[in-house]
Amino acid sequence: MIRSIKMPKLFGSIALFAALAIGIIGCSSNSTEGNGQESGTPTSPPAVSNDYNVTIDTKFGQVNITEQPKRIVALGWGDAETALSLGVEPIGASDWLAFGGDGVGPWLTGAYKTAPTILGTMELDYEQIAALKPDLILDVKSSGDETRYKRLSEIATTIGVPASGDSYMTSAEDQVRMIAKALGKEQEGEALLKEVDTAFEKAAKENPEFADKTIVVAAYSSEGFGAYVKGDARIDFMTRLGFKTKDAVEQLAEGNFYINVSDEQLELLDADVTVVMPIWVDPSEVTNNKLYQKIPSVADGRSIILDADTSNAFSTGTIPSLLWTIDNLTPKIKALAVAGE
Repeated sequence: MIRSIKMPKLFGSIALFAALAIGIIGCSSNSTEGNGQESGTPTSPPAVSNDYNVTIDTKFGQVNITEQPKRIVALGWGDAETALSLGVEPIGASDWLAFGGDGVGPWLTGAYKTAPTILGTMELDYEQIAALKPDLILDVKSSGDETRYKRLSEIATTIGVPASGDSYMTSAEDQVRMIAKALGKEQEGEALLKEVDTAFEKAAKENPEFADKTIVVAAYSSEGFGAYVKGDARIDFMTRLGFKTKDAVEQLAEGNFYINVSDEQLELLDADVTVVMPIWVDPSEVTNNKLYQKIPSVADGRSIILDADTSNAFSTGTIPSLLWTIDNLTPKIKALAVAGE
């Protein structure tokens, strides 16, 4: 049996939903180190301007901001990391992947000077958020639920998902541009996007063996196997490196970012390169699966099971996590692509 996941309900488990839904991709790079002025390193908020006036288009209409935000709460998947990479520290943030500490991945360790209050993810404590007295709430990469948006808007000006961003499908580009505009950091935002574009172009140029090879990005959880499709950040990551997706997988998407794959249909996971993310299960549950072992790409040594840090970076999808993933995952993928030649 193969079925596509309908959003927002995935498996009845909020934690599992968070792990599968976004992805997102992500990473840390040399750009997060240095003198505090490079990408990924917080700087002081821009000076308040009397003529501050920006308008941002969202699913819920235009949002107008007439004063420089000073107290930002970041709730969407990767919204806090995006604000940090633009040099602004949220006072409250959601920790979607349960990193602990400041709620960001190792690619942004030490980015906060003042630790944020860690808030909920899918289930929010609105009183806790209100107690922080935010003047701007970022919920740019989230479910797009109208009730959630209205409740947050009663607390402070809220930037919700873009028109096409429901069910955590906000692109990295939209996320950066919307947040950068809200924070008065549009030039910095464009610089971040250019930095990651350049990194992808460099990686693709240095690895011409990726061109036209097929790739499947799969996941394994307590619910079994599945695969991501176009529109998900993990697949976008691979296609930007030059890989092609597998038509047989894409045909089952039905507008969703992920399909479930039964044990009887595991041949769908076969490709020139197969990447598997364990979702809160021990990797041995994947490697010890007899049916998984029979997938041609697995039997031929053209598959990889991602470690926890790489899985999290790959799924986060922020500029810092993308840069980290390009640096750390690409060499491993290259070894698999070459093995198939």
